[in-house]
Amino acid sequence: MALLQTSLIWVVYAIIIAILIAVASIFIYVYQTPRDRSPSVTLTCIIAITTLLATVLLLPVDVALVSSTTSSELGRRKDWATQTEVDKILLSLRVVYYLLYSIDALLCLLVIPFAYFWYEEYDEVAAETGEQTIGQRFWAALKYTISFILIVVVLFLVGFFVPVTKDKTGGGLDYFRKLLTENRGERALTFTLGLLITIGLCLYVLYTSAGLALLPISLIKTRPSISSPTLRESTVVQLDSNRERQRQLEGRCGGNTELLSSKDRREFDTLVREERTLIRRQRLANEVQGKSRGCLMKLWLKTEAIFRPFKLLGGIVLLIIISITWVSMLLTAIDKVENSFCKHHCGYILGHINVFNPVNWVFVQSAKVFPVDYALFTLLVLIFFCGSVMGIASIGIRFLWIRIFQIRKGHTSPQALLLTTAMLMLTILALNYSISMVVAPQYATFGPQTFCDRTPDALEGHPDCTETRHLIKPCSEVVDNVVAKEVCTPSVASTFLNRVTINFPFFGAIFFWAQFIFLGVYLVVFLIFIFRSPQLDERQIDEDAEEAEEESLLASTGRRIDTAGQDITGRPTRRDFG
Repeated sequence: MALLQTSLIWVVYAIIIAILIAVASIFIYVYQTPRDRSPSVTLTCIIAITTLLATVLLLPVDVALVSSTTSSELGRRKDWATQTEVDKILLSLRVVYYLLYSIDALLCLLVIPFAYFWYEEYDEVAAETGEQTIGQRFWAALKYTISFILIVVVLFLVGFFVPVTKDKTGGGLDYFRKLLTENRGERALTFTLGLLITIGLCLYVLYTSAGLALLPISLIKTRPSISSPTLRESTVVQLDSNRERQRQLEGRCGGNTELLSSKDRREFDTLVREERTLIRRQRLANEVQGKSRGCLMKLWLKTEAIFRPFKLLGGIVLLIIISITWVSMLLTAIDKVENSFCKHHCGYILGHINVFNPVNWVFVQSAKVFPVDYALFTLLVLIFFCGSVMGIASIGIRFLWIRIFQIRKGHTSPQALLLTTAMLMLTILALNYSISMVVAPQYATFGPQTFCDRTPDALEGHPDCTETRHLIKPCSEVVDNVVAKEVCTPSVASTFLNRVTINFPFFGAIFFWAQFIFLGVYLVVFLIFIFRSPQLDERQIDEDAEEAEEESLLASTGRRIDTAGQDITGRPTRRDFG
C-alpha cells in the first residue's frame, strides 16, 4: 500500500512536468518573434522555465510523501512508517531537490549567458562564406561566459568559508538547532541559493507585484483596439490638422523652408516626422479594418464577443483569488512580526501559526485528499508566473529608467527572450520562498500532519487519540512533546529554506521585509489602474506600423530582385535575407 501510494504521487508529478513543458513551450512560442527564431535559444528557454517551475511544484509532492507516513485522524505514524522508511523518503526528496537547485543555478548563471553570447556571435555572412566555424563561434561565446563561471566559483567559495550564525533561536529547540549545518558543501549551496533568492526578490517585488495587479484588470477592462472607428477618425483629424499647419508654415516662406526661422524650422521638421507616423498608423488601421471584413476575422470577432462575459467572469474570479492570497500574506507577515520567537536572528521564523490564514487553511484541508492540493497549488503558482510575465511585458527590461528590451507577443527578440527567462528563473526562486514561508507556511512545512498531545506514559495501551480526539493537534516547529518529535516530519523544502535563514540571518531578514514591499507595490498599482480607464498604447501601434512598413518594403524589394534575376538569367533567382 505504501509503495502504491508513493508511486502514485510521483506519477502525478511526472504528469505535472509534462504540463509545464507545454506551458513553457506556449509561452516561448507566443512571445518570440517569428522572423528571428533560434532553436538553441528556444530550447534553452523551455528547459530553464520548466526546470524552475518543476522545482517549485515539487513542494506538494514533498508534503504528500512526508504526510503519507502519518495518520492525521489518529495523530500517530502508520505501522509501515518506521524511521528507516521515513529516512529513505527524505533522502530521495533531498536528492531530487539538490539536483533541481543545482541545475537551476547552472542554467541561470552559465547556460543562459552562454546561449546569449552564442546567438550574439553568429555572423550570417561569415558563416555562409566559411569564415566563421562552429568552433570559433563556441570559443567566442565561451570567452564572454568565463566571467560568469568565475562568479559561480566565487559564490561557492564564499559560501564554503563564510561562518554560519550561532544558535540564537532561544535554546532548547532541537528542530532549529539541527538546521545549523556543518557540511561545507551544503553550506556553499545554501549560500548560493540565498543570494539568488535575494536577487530574485528585487525582480519579484517590482515585476510580479505589478503584474498580479494588472492581470485581472486586463481581463475585466478591455483596451481599445487599433480597429476602433474612434481611433481611425482621430487619426484622420490629427493628420488633417498636421498638414494644415505645414501649409501655414510653407505659406510664410513661399514654399522654401530654408527661409523659416530656426524655431519654425524645428516645428516644421517635427510636423513632417509626425505626418509619417500618422500615415503609417492610418495605413495599419485600414489594413486591420480590411482584415476584419474577412470571414475568418469576422468569425474570430464574433467568438471573442461571445466569450467576453466569460473573460469578465474569469477576471473577477482571478481578482478574488489574488486578493485572498494578498490578505493571507499580510496576515502571516503580521503574525511573524508579533510572534516570531527569534525575530531577525532567524529570518522571523514562526514556531506555530497564531493568526488564521485562509489560503494556508485551504491547502492543509485539501492535502488530506491528494492530489486536490496539488491542483490548487499548481493553479496558484501559474497565476504568479503569469503575473510575472505580465509585469515584465508591461514594464519591459530596464536599466534604471532606460528601457533596454521590450517584451511583446510575437515581437520579442532572442536576446530579450533569454534575459526574460533569466529574470523569470530568479523571480520563481523568490516565489518559492514566498509561497512556502508566507502564503501557506503550515502546509509547506507539515501539511495535514497531526500528533497526539499526550505523554508517553499516558499512551501505554492507547497508541493513538481515538478516545480523546480533542488532544489531536497540528504539527508545528516548536513542540516539546516527545511523541510529536517522533511523529511530525517537516518537508524537505521547508527544511532547506529554513536552513538558509537560520545559517545566514541577513538573508532571512531581507526575505521577510521584502514581502511587505511586495504587498505595498501591489496595492499601489492596483488602486491606480482600477480607477484608470484603459488607454491605447499609441507608441506600440506606431512601432507595429513601422515594422509592417519595413516588411512591406523588404517584400517589394525582394520581388524586384526576383524579377531582375529572371530577366537576366531566364529563371527565378533565390533570395536569402537571413
